[in-house]
Amino acid sequence: MKTKSFGNKLVASPYIVWSAIFIIVPLVIMVYYSLTDTNGVFTLANIAGIGKYKKAFALSILYAIIATVITLLLAYPMAYFMTKMKVSSQRMIMLIVMLPMWMNFLIRTYSWITILANTGIINTFLSKLGIGPVKLINTPGAVILGMVYDFIPYMILPIYSVMSKIDNSLLEASSDLGANSFTRLRRVILPLSMPGVISGITMVFVPSVSTFYISQKLGGNKTLLIGDAIEYLFNAGPDFYNIASTLSLLLMVLILISLAVMNRFSDSEEGGVVI
Repeated sequence: MKTKSFGNKLVASPYIVWSAIFIIVPLVIMVYYSLTDTNGVFTLANIAGIGKYKKAFALSILYAIIATVITLLLAYPMAYFMTKMKVSSQRMIMLIVMLPMWMNFLIRTYSWITILANTGIINTFLSKLGIGPVKLINTPGAVILGMVYDFIPYMILPIYSVMSKIDNSLLEASSDLGANSFTRLRRVILPLSMPGVISGITMVFVPSVSTFYISQKLGGNKTLLIGDAIEYLFNAGPDFYNIASTLSLLLMVLILISLAVMNRFSDSEEGGVVI
């Protein structure tokens, strides 16, 4: 037993070292900077000074919620109809869903500038129709569109994974009891797919609320999210590390609260979220 225990620890040691170096140590450094000033003296002034960034926090949460809702409304029907296809068709659709994820995130986001710009593909087509250029880029809508496009695979995959495992005999039993298609969806499929929905919501909301590249490229200087503020402060130099770390710590707490709430509403381990 001792030999087996030692062997397990030995196998797990690389992961423990990796976690200590790349997770625990950075968190300790962030907390240290959050609670000290530029001279290393303990202070709570950084926490008191985050009030000026409340608009950025509010916008980040609002945009993340909107993007998550839109993503769910698009992903749920797609995942549902995927389960009704042939296995070969399901694999093909899954490949199409995952294909953009093989491309660099920055390139995927930057490509939308070509599409939404005043001289982009959409406005060029509208100009030929005589409608004229429409303001699409550097708008809140463009930022939300970028979030939906970049993160929708993270909503489709967990929902589809859970839906595909629903026992078909349950659907047949509900039909035998007189349930129509809508009733089966509302009373059987939706409750059983909730673990995947909860997981998808979390996997979309968390990166959406902390993103900064999407808002910079598609929102211009008119949209300042909390991720933009943190990135700007860290790039401004060591004098701003403390307030940037405080904002990062607050954002991390917000994300952990979101995960805890999602876990609270997930009553199944399958497809659920685990902190």
